[in-house]
Amino acid sequence: MIEKRPFAGLGHADHGWLNARHHFSFANYYDPGRMGWGSIRVWNDDEIAAQSGFPPHPHRDMEIVTYVRQGAITHEDSMGNKGRTEAGDVQVMSAGKGIRHSEYNLEDEETRIFQIWIETAERGADPRWGAKPFPKADRSGRLVTLASGFDEDQEALRILTPARVMGATLKAGETIDYEVGEDRHAYLVPATGKLAANDVELDARDGAAISGGTKVTLTAMEESEIVFVDAA
Repeated sequence: MIEKRPFAGLGHADHGWLNARHHFSFANYYDPGRMGWGSIRVWNDDEIAAQSGFPPHPHRDMEIVTYVRQGAITHEDSMGNKGRTEAGDVQVMSAGKGIRHSEYNLEDEETRIFQIWIETAERGADPRWGAKPFPKADRSGRLVTLASGFDEDQEALRILTPARVMGATLKAGETIDYEVGEDRHAYLVPATGKLAANDVELDARDGAAISGGTKVTLTAMEESEIVFVDAA
């Protein structure tokens, strides 16, 4: 089964410096039917104004993946990690037993990100942070694993839960076939473009919740950039 979640129907909060859409219940947006999808707990579509951002705040026992769509995000945390992650690249923070961090857009343009939270499988672990470039050309016509909790995904950023965060770029007419395993939960969002997941059409920033046991063919109706999560 594939359930479309149109962008216009997502939770919305406009704080001036932050214009956010929430695929799942978050902060002041509450929908008992959208508390998560399997272990995927948060998928926020954030637009962060230039020279603004999130001041230091704590997290615990959550895998937090940030996919930068436009601009750049600058991270600093209580472990001494610092880094700037720019469009097309990914950062991961395993909050573990506790960490404080800030995320700022220090650029002179708006930054746009997807921030994805996945429930951890290793509560109380030591916190960690990492970032890595993933050139879009390397994802052309295929899904590339960006972050993973599986040992075989050596080139991906490490998360502490049995999930994969993947990305792909598709030219119009290109397809990708994917089968979601039984008892798994997949969630798909086109960052740009337009595509069909089987017979479900998705515009940019729409979401699609895909049930376990579903065979899905992704067909680009125009040039598209997609982010796809397969989780428990």
